[in-house]
Amino acid sequence: MNGHYLSLMEDILSAYTTEHICRYFDEVKRDGLTEHGFPRLTANIGILIAHGRREDLRPLFLDMMDFCCESIPKRKAANDFSVREIVCCIREIEANGAVDGERVKTWKDQLSTIDPKTCYSVFAEKETDPVRNWALFTGVSEYYRQSMGLCDSMDFIELQLASQMKWLDENGMYMDNEAGEDHQPMVYDLVPRGLFMLLLHCGYRGKYYENIDALLRKTALLQLKMLSVTGELAYGGRSNQFLHNEAWVAALCEYEAARYQREGNVELAGIFKAKANLAMENTEYWLKKTPISHIKNRYPFDSRYGCEAYAYFDKYMITAASFYYAASMFCDDTVLPVEKAEPPTVWQTSRHFHKIFAKAGEYALEFDTNADPHYDASGLGRVHRKGAPSPICMSLPCPAHPNFGIDLETPVAASLCPGIEHEGKLLWSADEKCTYEVSTGETEDSAVVKLDCSFPEGGIVSTEYTLSAEGVNIENRSKGKVFYMLPAFDFDGKCNTEITCGDGELTVSYDGWKCRYRTDGNILDSGKIAASRSGHYRVFYAEGTDQLTVKIEITK
Repeated sequence: MNGHYLSLMEDILSAYTTEHICRYFDEVKRDGLTEHGFPRLTANIGILIAHGRREDLRPLFLDMMDFCCESIPKRKAANDFSVREIVCCIREIEANGAVDGERVKTWKDQLSTIDPKTCYSVFAEKETDPVRNWALFTGVSEYYRQSMGLCDSMDFIELQLASQMKWLDENGMYMDNEAGEDHQPMVYDLVPRGLFMLLLHCGYRGKYYENIDALLRKTALLQLKMLSVTGELAYGGRSNQFLHNEAWVAALCEYEAARYQREGNVELAGIFKAKANLAMENTEYWLKKTPISHIKNRYPFDSRYGCEAYAYFDKYMITAASFYYAASMFCDDTVLPVEKAEPPTVWQTSRHFHKIFAKAGEYALEFDTNADPHYDASGLGRVHRKGAPSPICMSLPCPAHPNFGIDLETPVAASLCPGIEHEGKLLWSADEKCTYEVSTGETEDSAVVKLDCSFPEGGIVSTEYTLSAEGVNIENRSKGKVFYMLPAFDFDGKCNTEITCGDGELTVSYDGWKCRYRTDGNILDSGKIAASRSGHYRVFYAEGTDQLTVKIEITK
């Protein structure tokens, strides 16, 4: 097993003190298993012990594992997620002789008593059942149980896979938002593809093997287009900005690196390996911050800032270790990373994800043209530069009605976006009611995205973004007054930035870097504060007449 991934898993586990783990175990013994966080924590401790690490937790782990293996067959508690992880733990322990054979046999005997229909929470009983990714977790868990000789469930497994194939868009991206087909979350596209990889890696060669393999090959190349220059998963929708996002990115890249190495495409294998390393580096950056948290901000983890109700520390911190374990399973250490300069590129998703990605030089942009107002805002929501702190310009936009915890009473929607004046009031295209016409292009040294934004009140602003190695040049054109929003990063949960404004320039200084907004118009402070999962943004804006230019540059 790759030592770097083991060390990363151990660093993630270090966020749980022994006292914290004991307190968590006491709660579970009192209430019984209620979800998959506790089995996931148990499995990851066991994997580390199997490789000679965290021996101090051995007695506690044995009790935790006894409890999990006895409880899982008897109680529905998101076992859809847990069974695969517990099986992987047993595999590592057996392979390394880390626990006596009789105890391991007891665990396996207990798991062999699982009845899928009474153990798992979500599963398909016929192909047309409208089940989403939990059923895929169920199918993968059951296949891992079968691979250990603990059941014969292929008919059940194939049925779960059959129920999943209808949730793919024309690009092969997975759609998992039951609330509306046109607000698909980016994490919930990536995770099912990670589950398909786990299935194939474990040896599945059944009815859907060729379809799944082709799907993974196609979508992995698209993932390269969507991946930021910082190694981060695209923003968008629920469960975003957690450390486990980049863990799944690393897993996908390791899987494809190994695939292309086997096929003799050493360069493409090396490109995927380099992206896996970049994702790991992003996680390591956050693990060095204090307090250690499961989400990419610096609020205390128990504040739940930026977190949905289900996304609490005990479940989601160890999830990053779990997904990095998957990366270690796929990892081929013979693949050498290849750092290759990419030509300027623009790529647009289907309408279900409504994203546009642009890259040039060391910069990456992400746009959303139909944002879910409970998680994001429409417009340019991400400007990253390689090596720079992600939120210094924007890492993701600020929603008007967040479905995650914040500490503002009256948040406003905010992104880098144009606006108009209507009946004495400023209106911004961050509003979800606006519609866009999109055109894109590429030159030898730049990527171009043009958005014609129509406001429901009748105004239209044409905005052309030109991304190059020097940064972002933004040209806004409209009849009469034209405005452009400039959210300035202000607070990460622990530290304030330094913001200066004057003479057509707005500068944000943070963590040794500067983000500069320069304009040929005037810059004003709206006095409003917006909130993303990253923290707070002060909302400034530039104004001009008929035409307005804004330039963005991120430098040391």
